[in-house]
Amino acid sequence: QVQLVESGGGLVEAGGSLRLSCAVSGSTFRIGAMGWYRQAPGKTRDFVATITAGGSTNYADSVKGRFTISRDNAKNTVYLQMNSLKPEDTAVYYCNAFHFARTYWGQGTQVTVSS
Repeated sequence: QVQLVESGGGLVEAGGSLRLSCAVSGSTFRIGAMGWYRQAPGKTRDFVATITAGGSTNYADSVKGRFTISRDNAKNTVYLQMNSLKPEDTAVYYCNAFHFARTYWGQGTQVTVSS
């Protein structure tokens, strides 16, 4: 079993920054790609960014140039640095991790960007 716990969400003004963290515990041997998704009220859960075990990254067009995903394999943690935040970035942010053909999700952390 794999458990993921997000942290770092909060309230920030437009133009500000936040750094989200997602710590993986449990059976962490050979954790594969990890990623971030977000879900705004009344909307679907949308892709934000992903990073492979080797460090290759991919981003949604809406966050390119503003968000940076990274991971520390020694700490089994993935990060999402969010800069130049906009009100439309307001959502619950979820991290996920692939492990032996299964996808595991965290419980989510709220990010609210005020205008």
